[in-house]
Amino acid sequence: MSSIEVRNASLEDLPAILDTYNEVTANSTASYSLEPSTLEERRAWFDARTREGYPVIVAVGEDGVDGFASFGQFRGAWAGYRYSVEHTVHVRRDQRGRGIGTRLVQELILLAAAMGKHVMIGGIDAANDGSIRMHERLGFKTTATMPEVGRKFGRWLDLVFMQRFLDEPGSHRGD
Repeated sequence: MSSIEVRNASLEDLPAILDTYNEVTANSTASYSLEPSTLEERRAWFDARTREGYPVIVAVGEDGVDGFASFGQFRGAWAGYRYSVEHTVHVRRDQRGRGIGTRLVQELILLAAAMGKHVMIGGIDAANDGSIRMHERLGFKTTATMPEVGRKFGRWLDLVFMQRFLDEPGSHRGD
């Protein structure tokens, strides 16, 4: 694999992020979105993540942005979940299977741990064997399978939740 740089995303990366996201939406169940996103929607997503203090990172290779990843608070604004984050990672179609997703998730794990988060969660389509194996290699464990909670391409989709502790299970935060 050629040299890959993982860095914070910038506004200039949004068109490439959008292209990757829309390809995933159109051709896979890695996202349960049904319609392509717009640059304005991706900008709003980027602004919301960064405003809330959450990272948006990209993997950059010889041909530009090869993938992107981020995380945000699990279950939105409910304070009881403040130590749990849910991540997303997507790799450009022609760069999949080269370890880029792994590099991005490894970086997210470090960033979340540095923010004092306790658990990282991923929601993965049950048929996405590659993503499930990658997460298992990174220490994620399957904690739930939710049958037929999504629908795309004329079929029902099962969702697998996987999680990884970022510190010791049961650790005390003092709050």
